[in-house]
Amino acid sequence: MSTYDKIREIETEMARTQKNKATAYHLGTLKAKLAKLRRELIAPAKSGGGTGEGFDVAGTGVARVGFIGFPSVGKSTLMSKMTGTFSEVSEVEFTTLTTVPGVLHYKGAKIQILDLPGIIEGAKDGKGRGRQVIAVARTCSLIFLVLDVLKPLTHKAVIERELESVGIRLNKEPPNIVFRKKDKGGINMTSTVNLTNLDQDIVRSVLSEYRIASADISFRCDATVDDLIDVIEGNRVYIPAVYVLNKIDQISIEELDLVYKIPHAVPISAHHEWNFDELLEKMWEYLNLVRIYTKPKGMLPDYSAPVVLKKDRSAVSDFCNAIHRGILKEFSHALVWGNSVKHNPQKVGKEHVLLDEDVVSIAKRK
Repeated sequence: MSTYDKIREIETEMARTQKNKATAYHLGTLKAKLAKLRRELIAPAKSGGGTGEGFDVAGTGVARVGFIGFPSVGKSTLMSKMTGTFSEVSEVEFTTLTTVPGVLHYKGAKIQILDLPGIIEGAKDGKGRGRQVIAVARTCSLIFLVLDVLKPLTHKAVIERELESVGIRLNKEPPNIVFRKKDKGGINMTSTVNLTNLDQDIVRSVLSEYRIASADISFRCDATVDDLIDVIEGNRVYIPAVYVLNKIDQISIEELDLVYKIPHAVPISAHHEWNFDELLEKMWEYLNLVRIYTKPKGMLPDYSAPVVLKKDRSAVSDFCNAIHRGILKEFSHALVWGNSVKHNPQKVGKEHVLLDEDVVSIAKRK
């Protein structure tokens, strides 16, 4: 029996099984088996010529945004209008057959935009070029799920399910579970919160499916079986996503009000370039970037070319490394103007965390 058939068999069995406390142990085992099979399916082939011509592209800029959606929802039009990069546009499905890269300059940051081939249901099983599309999607800093507002909203659920099946978690944080395999000592399970979805038997059933006999597991959140499997697999990626609902020029104001109620959604018209400002602001917010301006000694700050950093990696040391790796060797201190300090300027060390639009002047050791 092929891997595809095994997956379908387990999915059918899970769909038939009622969800209650009595079946939780059995469902936990099935989910673990399913995760292992899907890992086999999406793993890169060891032979056979790589991922396919025109797919993964070299990274440029401070972040990468991938456009994912069904064929002919307007991804290519949106990319052309945003970046000036031509990506073939047509009413025919599957016009884009390879990854088309472009660059967007926004708030001083250089952001790579990727127009990916249209995803179809079953992409996780290797249909069309689904496996290659998903492999590139895993490398993105942010995903734009481009949807046709005239099509059923079930398309959104289909894409979410496809991405979820291959280890891409949208708008989620990694579960707060500490997992450590051991050579001996059995299963040691602790929790700092009340677990409503798991018990010792379910955890043991999942671990036995992975042939793990000894491990320390500490739950610091009310985790589910899926959370536990994600931590054991260790290959999940957590990516923010914006739902870009295109073609709003063809709906009524009342329908537009309903669209705005969808979480993480931005309605636009790619053809007319409507609401691009809101889309770009949302992109900036979800990418979690900060701009830091340089101030050479005795000169005015340079506001034309900010150093753009990730918000969770925006210490003075990160700022120095972004300019040149050798700066830290001669670093003495930094003078900072902005929201991250109480006084302007304030003398700080390399561990100081910078905030958006701070101005920094580096002093070298004498």
